[in-house]
Amino acid sequence: MRLTVQEVLAIKQTVTLVLGDESAKVTLFGSRLDDGAKGGDIDLLINTCVKQRNCSSMASKIMAGLQVKLGDQHIDVLLMDSATEVLPVHEHAMQQGIVLWLKKTFLG
Repeated sequence: MRLTVQEVLAIKQTVTLVLGDESAKVTLFGSRLDDGAKGGDIDLLINTCVKQRNCSSMASKIMAGLQVKLGDQHIDVLLMDSATEVLPVHEHAMQQGIVLWLKKTFLG
């Protein structure tokens, strides 16, 4: 995994602040899982139990907050709540990704 502990903590803080959900599950997937690679965007799947009025809008807010904290890098956020239809991209992220944290358990 090519994220630093500081980057993981910044993601946790941003997701919690924007969603108001400390128990959100954040999964990293995509090219940042490959320790031998360089570059690449940060792909995140976020599962929240807090019902969202507009998942796309909230995902954009999370991306903007992360760009402020992590610098100008490409970040993709998929946000799911209980009403979100599970699409193939969500299934891929859940199968291939690694959970950065679940509730108060951190990886880093």
